[in-house]
Amino acid sequence: VQLQASGGGLVQAGESLRLSCAVSASMFSFAVMGWYRQAPGKQRESVAQISSVGISNYAPSVKGRFTISRDNAGNTMYLQMNSLEPEDTAVYSCAVLSRGTWYRGQGTQVTVSS
Repeated sequence: VQLQASGGGLVQAGESLRLSCAVSASMFSFAVMGWYRQAPGKQRESVAQISSVGISNYAPSVKGRFTISRDNAGNTMYLQMNSLEPEDTAVYSCAVLSRGTWYRGQGTQVTVSS
């Protein structure tokens, strides 16, 4: 399974971005899909996850501002990020859990200026 995140960029605080994660395999077998981020000098953290039946959960710091979704037919997962804050600056990557194994792709840089 290969994953490629895209859609990052430089934005100002309060603006929005939508990240995409293109997946090389059928997404119907993925139990969980998720977005993660890692800021300089910090550990990687989970941002949002979505189950195969569409149940989602979010980190407290992004709840109400970020929305995760998945398009199984299009083999793509999304992360809509609204009201971005400088603290959201990080490299964002996507990952999937398939048959007991986690697969993680390259990240995309998101930089939020104040």
